[in-house]
Amino acid sequence: MSHARNLRIDRIACTGQGLCAELLPEMISLDEWGYPVIKDQAVLDHLRTHTRRAVAACPRLALHLDDGPA
Repeated sequence: MSHARNLRIDRIACTGQGLCAELLPEMISLDEWGYPVIKDQAVLDHLRTHTRRAVAACPRLALHLDDGPA
């Protein structure tokens, strides 16, 4: 069974350090205050490894990769 993986940000935990946008510019940009904006929540297959690394590197543990049924 195929699973959709979605990227999300915990807005309460995020302090706008911007590391996620540096590590995953294909999916995340920064707003005018330096907080991340996810361009498309669905994680494409070829970006899964990079997405996992960005999630693991978040200093505030505010970035999450959710698995769900496709």
